[in-house]
Amino acid sequence: MLGMDATAREPSARTRCSGGLIGAALGLLMLASSLLGADGRGVVAGALWDPQRYIKVDEVEPGMEAYCLTDYGEAGIEKFALKVVDVVRDMEPGRDAILVMGLDDRFKHTGVVGGCSGSPVYIDGRLAGALAFGWTFAKDALYGVTPIEEMLQVGAGAGAKSSARPPAHAAFKFDLSKPVDLAEIGRQVATMRPFGPRHTRGATALPCPLLISGLPTGTCERLASELDALGFAAMPGLSGAPEAGADTTTSLKPGGVLTIPVVTGDIKMNVLGTVTEVRGRQVYGFGHSFLGYGATDLPLAGGQIYTVVSSMMRSFKLGTASEIVGAIRFDESAAVRGEIGAKPKMIPVSVRVERYNDPSSRTYNCQVADNKLLTASLVRATLSGAATYAGTFPPDHTVQYQVAIHLGDGQSIRFENISTSLGLVEPAAEISGALALLMNNPYRAADITSLDMAIRISAKDLSAYLWSVDVADPRVKPGEELDVEIIVESFLMEKKKYHVSLTVPKDVPPGKYALMLLGIYEYENFLRKSRPYRFIATNYETIVEALNEALNYDRTQLYCLLTLPADGIALDRAELPDLPGTKTLILQSDKRAIRVQPYPQWVEKTIETGTVIADKEMVPIIVEK
Repeated sequence: MLGMDATAREPSARTRCSGGLIGAALGLLMLASSLLGADGRGVVAGALWDPQRYIKVDEVEPGMEAYCLTDYGEAGIEKFALKVVDVVRDMEPGRDAILVMGLDDRFKHTGVVGGCSGSPVYIDGRLAGALAFGWTFAKDALYGVTPIEEMLQVGAGAGAKSSARPPAHAAFKFDLSKPVDLAEIGRQVATMRPFGPRHTRGATALPCPLLISGLPTGTCERLASELDALGFAAMPGLSGAPEAGADTTTSLKPGGVLTIPVVTGDIKMNVLGTVTEVRGRQVYGFGHSFLGYGATDLPLAGGQIYTVVSSMMRSFKLGTASEIVGAIRFDESAAVRGEIGAKPKMIPVSVRVERYNDPSSRTYNCQVADNKLLTASLVRATLSGAATYAGTFPPDHTVQYQVAIHLGDGQSIRFENISTSLGLVEPAAEISGALALLMNNPYRAADITSLDMAIRISAKDLSAYLWSVDVADPRVKPGEELDVEIIVESFLMEKKKYHVSLTVPKDVPPGKYALMLLGIYEYENFLRKSRPYRFIATNYETIVEALNEALNYDRTQLYCLLTLPADGIALDRAELPDLPGTKTLILQSDKRAIRVQPYPQWVEKTIETGTVIADKEMVPIIVEK
């Protein structure tokens, strides 16, 4: 061996290459094993893990002493003694949990507290995780802790590169093969529960209270009941903000306040939780999801806790948010993760309100979070809060409203109308439905740059119906006039008489026709059946067109129509009336990909009644030779 020459002692180039590949492979395996637990599940992004700072679930044993940091509004961030009950493996698939019992008398008194989500738990002087769930109505202060190993993985996977917008089908179901139905979309917005059930084998995620302020208490309570139906743990809060000049980031430290101000300005809606960990500009909190679909863009702020409201049903922290200092970038099952200094997109919203019982008009200027799941609901709630500032609506009332939705491409959705004795049902459905469709359609999500609303509430009922319709002579000849006398009876008002004349076209063939007198709802139904292409969206541009078409029919008009035979065709959205028969046959070929239908025609006149007529009347008309 000592006599081996140099070539024998020096490996060949091929051997060196093979050895390098094997070494690299072994290095990758060692790196992978350092990032995986014994069961092969990911533990934590290796660059963040610090064994001196964090403790793994594998190191935790029953009976160990622990404590958490949280703010009860008494002396800022305080220590609360805990004791480890046990470690629960696979509480959810691939997820573990640590059970702890609160030993502090205040924990025992309040029980599970909404807003404690994210309160950091320390065992053996190291961060173990965050308070995340509990058991409603439990007599003992038993909490579940999400391990810090899982929290630090938030935003570290492939989802970090995914779109910040969830798929449209996650929230709304649009049948875009049919005319746009804003009433149906509005109902979906009103009944949507973006949070869903948050419980595991009887355990429930600690609620992050949505605190509403900037409105009278009664209005906040009414608004809270509406938002509760959407899945929010909504509660009346208190107006105000941390002292002027205070460092708005001071609460963004373990145990401090972490808020998501989804509405700011004159009306405030703040989702309140607790900071678990801060690494540089990255902030981890909640210990569970907020919406839970991955990459997102929501405002991040600190805040101040006034006190804890203790309740047999649901105790919660009462507080307020500071100025926005960053953005929540990731929202996953184990935590939310924000970035200090990032700028979330907010939508400026203005609501001007005039009421019969308020001597002056009020204007509310707010900023609403730009989020596909939440924006429509938040705008609906903001409108409701502003409109009921001075009380609920009287039994007999009318709402006049104007709306402008401004889009980033220079376009806008503008409409104005009137609704009577239906509260905010119609304006809320139209506004929230339009926003939901613009932000969740499968073609292109709209860039909403601002939203302006103005409403006037009066204490009168403008509903009416057709008392009688009288045609002087229902038998006419082409070119002659149809004289119609209409009597409308309005709510608590005298009957009114109207007269209208419709000219029968000279080229109408003899036959039976229909004279229709339609209120707004019947007229809209007639249009959707006769000319549905005006309300069908086939791409982003036609969504804007369809919305502007559907939202701009005056409810105070009486629509008088004499139906005529179809003449010509409609190609997609293009109307081609008066086509020669041969061209009509050619264009109506089944081989065409473009939607083709006969072009219906009628003679139409409108009468301004100043009331909202809901019914219809139909009179047969005979056109003679």
